[in-house]
Amino acid sequence: MNAMHPDTPQALSRRSFLRRSGQFALAGAATPFALNLAAIGEAAAFTATDYKALVCVFLHGGNDHANTVVPYDDANYGRYSTIRRGLALAKTSLAPTLLKPTAALAGGAQYALHPSMTGLAGLFNSGKAAVQFNVGPLVVPLTRAQYDNPDRKTYPLPPKLFSHNDQQSVWQASAPEGAATGWGGKLGDLGRSGNGNALFTCVSVSGNAVFLSGDNVQAYNVGRNGAVAIQALKQDVYGSTAMRSALATLVQQPRSHTLENEYNKVTTRAIQAEAQVNAALAGVNPTTVFPTGNSLADQLKMVARLIGARGTLGNKRQVFFVSLGGFDAHDGLLTHHTDLLGKLSGALTAFYNATVELGVANQVTTFTASDFGRTLASNGDGSDHGWGSHHFVLGGAVKGAAFYGAPPPLSVGNSSAAEDQWHVGQGRLLPSTSVDQYAATLAKWFGVADSELPGVLPNITRFGTAAGRPDYPTDLGFLA
Repeated sequence: MNAMHPDTPQALSRRSFLRRSGQFALAGAATPFALNLAAIGEAAAFTATDYKALVCVFLHGGNDHANTVVPYDDANYGRYSTIRRGLALAKTSLAPTLLKPTAALAGGAQYALHPSMTGLAGLFNSGKAAVQFNVGPLVVPLTRAQYDNPDRKTYPLPPKLFSHNDQQSVWQASAPEGAATGWGGKLGDLGRSGNGNALFTCVSVSGNAVFLSGDNVQAYNVGRNGAVAIQALKQDVYGSTAMRSALATLVQQPRSHTLENEYNKVTTRAIQAEAQVNAALAGVNPTTVFPTGNSLADQLKMVARLIGARGTLGNKRQVFFVSLGGFDAHDGLLTHHTDLLGKLSGALTAFYNATVELGVANQVTTFTASDFGRTLASNGDGSDHGWGSHHFVLGGAVKGAAFYGAPPPLSVGNSSAAEDQWHVGQGRLLPSTSVDQYAATLAKWFGVADSELPGVLPNITRFGTAAGRPDYPTDLGFLA
């Protein structure tokens, strides 16, 4: 059997799996999957005295970046329009969402957001949001020539590029589908000791996600209206109050069998947590108006309420996960994308306003992520799977009204010209910023020390000054 290098994401995931297997052995295979509760451990790296939260907004399917952050100056808009053909947005429609950075981009480059994103454009122009150009998974910094080089030992690629499930996992966990831990969960591992109840360190309003699984924490799942109840204990069973009472006793009473006993302990903890969360939420109802008919807005409203309940729940550090699906725009891009980006912008704008109302705008940082970007070239009615993509960061701590990273040239050619060196065919962006750099910047703001970053982001040691790559910094500078 081939030896596994100790620093590879696969090896780190394997070690995490073995540690987690030991931690959960007593909990037993019968632990209810839907409860998704954390193991109780005490390891943590820092004790927080203030409150901070990171909110990951995942855009499932791979967002089309070229129609999200759109070239606006005449020269670049002309190239964009020529390459995209029928997918290009009319320049006249972009004027209301023109982005006005405090420092102009080189060469007179300008960008606007999709016309449906007026709210987010307003946040950018008021200094509360920023754009990070061309982010994507990288194992090491790569040029186009290195990507084309068959020497994968020297120039490794992220595993299973262009695959939805795998790239979602690589974004969230630095490893393909099947990964055991994500970098959001590892941040939770480090910050959980400052929380009165470690169970509420990592919270998902979007079901299970590897992003929030750590070595000592897992996601606590809530619904859009509050904690998820065990329905059989909330209403009579077959019309019988006595049967409901008997069931409640059966699933909580101590047992002599080890697995049964651990099962009931987890169930008891779930019931207690549900009561605690819903009681805390009862007193938190922000007046900020969130869009209706918008699943992402519903999720973010719940995040805002949970943040508002942080004192009652005893939280100092939290990581949240929400998501919006439907971004796999192989066809119908102009129609579907308009609706999706309108929902994204409306939800993010309302959420930021809610953090202002709650007095925590400077303590909550929200960021987007997605499977990948898409091809700049049109396939006729849509775009195909890509690699790098542009992303948004917003919050009171963000150094907003600014672009970070390098704007990618607009090209789909395969020549040796400079503009063809930042894509790998059809305008699929070769990332100039790695997910690890993006995540490390967020992690440092959250309170993670430089020395702790490799334990959160296994590839980060290949970037930054210490790795001899100051052109790929481990702090991108978008957070104060």
